Amino acid sequence: MKAKINMVWRAIILFSKLPKPILLSGGLASLAKAVVPFINIYMSALIINELIGYRRSEEIIFLVALTLGLNLFAALLSQGLERWSEYCTSHMWHETWNICAHKMHSMDFADVEDPNVQSKYEAIRSAQNGMGFGLHAVIGAYRPLIDNFMRLIFSSVLAFSLFAMPVPENSPLVWLDSWWAMLGVIAILLVSVFISPLIMSMGMMVFAKLSDFNSQGNRVYSFYYWTVASCNKRAKDIRIYNQKPIIDRETDDHKLLRRVWFEACHKADLFNAAGNILSQAANGAIYLYVAAKALAGAFPVGNIVLYVGAIFQFGQSMSQLIAQLGRVNANTPYLKNTLDFLDIPNKKYQGTLPVEKRTDNRYIIEFKNVSFKYPGTDTYALKNLSLHFELGKKLAIVGENGSGKTTMIKLLTRLYDPTDGVITLNGIDIKKYNYDEYMAIFGVVLQDFALMPFTLGQNIATKAEYDKSRAQECLNQAGLDMPLDTPIYKNFTEEGVEPSGGEEQKIALARALYKNAPFIVLDEPTAALDPIAEYEIYTRFNGMIGEKTAVYISHRLSSCRFCDDIIVFHEGNAIQRGSHDKLVGDTQGKYHELWHAQAQYYSV
Repeated sequence: MKAKINMVWRAIILFSKLPKPILLSGGLASLAKAVVPFINIYMSALIINELIGYRRSEEIIFLVALTLGLNLFAALLSQGLERWSEYCTSHMWHETWNICAHKMHSMDFADVEDPNVQSKYEAIRSAQNGMGFGLHAVIGAYRPLIDNFMRLIFSSVLAFSLFAMPVPENSPLVWLDSWWAMLGVIAILLVSVFISPLIMSMGMMVFAKLSDFNSQGNRVYSFYYWTVASCNKRAKDIRIYNQKPIIDRETDDHKLLRRVWFEACHKADLFNAAGNILSQAANGAIYLYVAAKALAGAFPVGNIVLYVGAIFQFGQSMSQLIAQLGRVNANTPYLKNTLDFLDIPNKKYQGTLPVEKRTDNRYIIEFKNVSFKYPGTDTYALKNLSLHFELGKKLAIVGENGSGKTTMIKLLTRLYDPTDGVITLNGIDIKKYNYDEYMAIFGVVLQDFALMPFTLGQNIATKAEYDKSRAQECLNQAGLDMPLDTPIYKNFTEEGVEPSGGEEQKIALARALYKNAPFIVLDEPTAALDPIAEYEIYTRFNGMIGEKTAVYISHRLSSCRFCDDIIVFHEGNAIQRGSHDKLVGDTQGKYHELWHAQAQYYSV
């Protein structure tokens, strides 16, 4: 129980740090809402007692006017606070997602690529979208808990005198004040307050236990009915290979999901019905007790309204309070999953040294006996790699697929840190530099680069506000003629355009140019193109970057012949280095082997 309370408290602390006062506005709105019904309960009892008793017209008018005034004030206050709370919580769904998304964006890249982390993130998404469990469920229960807790306090205060006001001794109903009668009423009240909500909360547990199964069903549903149905790339294969029968057969899984849901709803309804019947029976017995005490003369008849209303509010608020606590309890496994995700530590050392701002772009990088193996594997992707990048040179790195070329770039840009060895910038371990400042010296176009569904200019500048003339110049240099305000893709607008593969590559190149970094890396961004087209793009880009240090990575040797230096990678190490003529002339070398193996696809 302590661990569950701590988890809920942590979630509340997270919400308290959000920009808008969600907790304060919700708490005050719930407090005002809780007071409203008790105004009419209390004032109605006073009015009825006056009508039955002295019947003073001026007193009745005063009480009615006071009731109307209090109701008007409470309604205005409650509505005002409600609107404030709605304003503060208007983006609550997005805010809860933003907490997890921010964590995903800020965690170590090694964890982002970890299948276990991806699975955990998907489980969080499925639980929240499917059944509303997770962080969102905590804020969803926050206001009802405050509302019903305050109603519980107000109703307890009003109902206390029911037991304190005695039946006259000469009444045949004097036994209503006996200890066993009071114990009986308390027992009945406990049934209404605790047993009935407990039974109904068991219905909630039915759905909580179904959440994982529901998440799996939603994944299937989302894939077949949304992803497949709306994907124009899959649409061609579906028609050419007549895959619709397979899809229809796979979606039969939803028949099982519907049957399980029907059985769960039926079972939950039985719990709810049993709880409601028990609650109504208990309430009826208590109402009879109140009426009997009034009949015996323990209090004025008007107080029946007071006590019945107070007891009704007490039972209802306690019932809903327990139901909300049951939902909070059912939510704890999913809340734990979310908090465990947020607790994933960033193991990468975050340096503090500033990177020297050099006008001469004199940034010299060196790999010293660097070895690396990916997490969860025993195989080295790089082994004892030693090389340096010469200032202002155009360096090509070539080799077969899987030879370690891209891994080297991941280490260079600190997406991963070496397992052994060290990488230095101007003689200092790159781990000691501030990461953002270190990354500022690189303009990288990866082989699996990704554009965002924003405007063309925002993609190039990677900012919402940017230098339009500079962005246009970079776009022109990349060889693309398209307005900067053109939306890319149709995710957010029907006016979006779907750029071709070649256009996407030019946008990515323009993005690297816009950054104006002193160190440029192109990691096979044109792998889908033929050798001639790739060579043309590399050559044009080489002319754009001028005297900057550049690294071109490709498994096609012809594309990088213009480079000053070529390094050949093989099985995680650099085995050759030199000019094209020197390397191709070494008939025993790997470069010679690769060159002649590819020669049939292009002319020398």
